[in-house]
Formats: sequence, structure tokens, C-alpha cells
Amino acid sequence: MAEMNTSVSSTKPKSSVGGPVARFVRATELDTRLLGMIGALLLIWVGFDLMTGGLFLTPRNLWNLSVQTASVSVMATGMVLVIVTRNIDLSVGSILGFTGMIMGVMQAEILPQFLGFENPLTWIITLGCGLAVGGMIGMLQGTVIAYMAVPSFIVTLGGLLVWRGGTWFVTSGRTVAPMDATFRLMGGGTTGSIGEVASWVVGVIACVAIVAALLNSRKQRHRFGFPLRPLWAEYFLVALGCGIVIGAVWVFNSYPWPKAIARRYAEANGIVAPDGGLFIAHGIAIPVLIALGIGVVMTFISTRLRFGRYVFAIGGNPEAAELAGIKTRWVTVKIFALMGMLCAVAAAISTARLNAATNAQGELDELYTIAAAVIGGTSLAGGSGTIAGAMLGALVMQSLQSGMVLLGIDSPLQRIVVGVVLVLAVWLDTVYRARAK
Repeated sequence: MAEMNTSVSSTKPKSSVGGPVARFVRATELDTRLLGMIGALLLIWVGFDLMTGGLFLTPRNLWNLSVQTASVSVMATGMVLVIVTRNIDLSVGSILGFTGMIMGVMQAEILPQFLGFENPLTWIITLGCGLAVGGMIGMLQGTVIAYMAVPSFIVTLGGLLVWRGGTWFVTSGRTVAPMDATFRLMGGGTTGSIGEVASWVVGVIACVAIVAALLNSRKQRHRFGFPLRPLWAEYFLVALGCGIVIGAVWVFNSYPWPKAIARRYAEANGIVAPDGGLFIAHGIAIPVLIALGIGVVMTFISTRLRFGRYVFAIGGNPEAAELAGIKTRWVTVKIFALMGMLCAVAAAISTARLNAATNAQGELDELYTIAAAVIGGTSLAGGSGTIAGAMLGALVMQSLQSGMVLLGIDSPLQRIVVGVVLVLAVWLDTVYRARAK
């Protein structure tokens, strides 16, 4: 009888319950935690813009902010799966440094002996080696965690020390530079962007994808008899998504090449520059496209594939997942192997941006990656988290750091702020889950 009463009461239209804001959120099905994080991000941006005299919200700073966020956001997508399964990975920064050094040595010292400099295959072989090394490191750590029952905290803490030391031994402490010209495109910069026209093309494709995704979602809901969102809510979500995409592309295209580089480009191509100088838009940076592409793939893996369902099942109840026939240990190994490969991608972005592989590369990135995932709504208790939230969390963390740099705040104080924000995020997560019960 109780179940019957519950089912009958659930058929009442939800839009008639609560105030206007509550009805709007229910109709659009927007994640309230994600909305809160977006609101906090906007407050951070506006606050820093006021404190820096309008420097923060310039196209130049926002473009640089997107590039600086790319490597951490890539690793944060993998950290979501790690934390969802009630594990942790403290070694991601060291793996980034180690794989970055391996890729640096490959393209600067080893491959030129066989292929020469600037060979078209150099960046492909280099990236492949980095992914292989990162995957093997992650698989090794995952195997120790899953099959030897050593806590992930201890294994990855040891990995933090081991791979940081290994970075030094690869070159005995030397900095390796320069990188292959094609490889450097993954780091952004003037040539590491796709330009104005291509950026608008990408923006249009993204808008079409948003519309297609919402149409497919509505079709699937209708097919299986699930409640449909009101049409006005669908139109609002389309307008919101496309508005964000178009606004971002407009900002990226508003940041021009430096005048000296634009002038040299004009002279080399026989272009007559106007009196005010030639305006050539950067457009979307390649590392940003890489990060967004990985975000889409990781979202698909976590929400559409059986592997993703297994990950969340393990995080929700490991014992029940094992009794249900899920090979929990093998899934854990694959999660850490994937995390290692994502560290290699982040290392490629970082190394390309610096045009060098250094021993200090990736230091404290484990802090920013874990903080990004937690701030993005991934619960340290396991079982819940989103890829989009983690990437937005990475943007929040980098916005704080970028704003403090513009204000001239010393590095030690920056770390204090990051630590306080991390603790505050975990506390808010605890309060939110306690109220949700």
C-alpha cells in the first residue's frame, strides 16, 4: 500500500510544486550544484576584474586562461573515475613530469638520430611513446592496488616520489629543449590555434551537436515513456548551450596575434598591412580543443559504456558489484591505466607549451587535479561525479590562480588559498549530501 501511494503521488506534475525558481530548475533539469559552481566562477571573474582594473576579463587573459586550464582539466576527467571508485591518485603530477621528460628526450635527442629534425613522424612517435609509458605506469600502480590489496593512497604516494625521482634520472637533471615544431602546436601559442574561420566552423558544429543531443534525448524519453521536458525548457537549453559556445568563440577570435608577429606574417606573404596593423585572430587554441575532445570522450565512456556503469557500480557498493559479477579488480587496473594515459596527454600539452621538458614539470598538479574533481562535485565517498563538473572545477582553480597572479600575490599565499578552497569544497560536499539524505 505504501508503494502504491508513493507511485500515485509521483504522477502529480512536479511543475506545480515549489516556487518559480524551483519549478524552473525542475523543468530544465539543470544540476543545481553545477549552477552553483557556475555562479561562483562568475563571481570570481567579476571580482578579479574589478580588483585588476579590467585586466581579468580581457580576451587575452581569457584565452590564456583556457590554455592554462587544459592540462589539469584533462587529468581531472580521469581523476573523476578514480575517486568515484573510492580510490585516489597522488602521483599524477609526477607521472606528467616523467612522461613529459620521456617525450622531450625522444624528440630532441633520440629520434633525430634516425629521422632527422622536424620529421613529420616525430610528433606521432613521441606522443605514442608517452601514451604507452603513461599507460604502463598506471597499469602497474593499478595492479598493485587491485591484486596486492595495497591502499591507493600509499601506492600513489610512493609513485609521487618514484616518478619524480625518475624524471631527474632520465637526463640527470638537465632541461631538454627545443621540441619538434609540429609537437609544439599542442601547446597553443600564436601558431597553436586554429584561426578565426575554423573557430566559427567548430562553434557551428558544436551548436548542431547540442541541438542533436537534445533532440535525441527527447526522442529516447518519448520512446521509453519517460516524462518530457516542456518545449520552452528545451528551447532554453538550446539557447543557453549555443549562447555559451558562440560567446566563447567570439572571445577567442577577439584576441589578435601580437603586432610584430602579424607584421612579419604580412611581409612574408606579401600582404599590405593597414595603418593600424594587421588583425589576425588566434581563434580556439589546439590544447583547448584537445581538452574538450577528451571531455566528450570521457563523458561518453562514463555514461554510455558498460565500463562506465561498472565504475559507478563499484563506487556505490564494491561488495555488491563483485557479487553481481563485475571484475572489480580488473576494472580498477583499467581505470589507473587510463589515468596514466591522460597524464601523458597532459604532459604533451605542458611540454609543448613550455617548449621544454623540465624536472619541475607537473609539481603540485596532483593537488589541482584532485581539487578540480572535488570542487566539480565528485564525492570522496565514491559513487558520484561528473566529467563536466571536474573540467569546470579545473577552470575555477585556474581562475583563482590566474587572478592572484594578476594581483601580484606571492606563490605561498596562492597555495594557502588553494588549500582553503579545497577544504571548503569538501565541507560543502559533506553538507550537501547530508541534506540530500
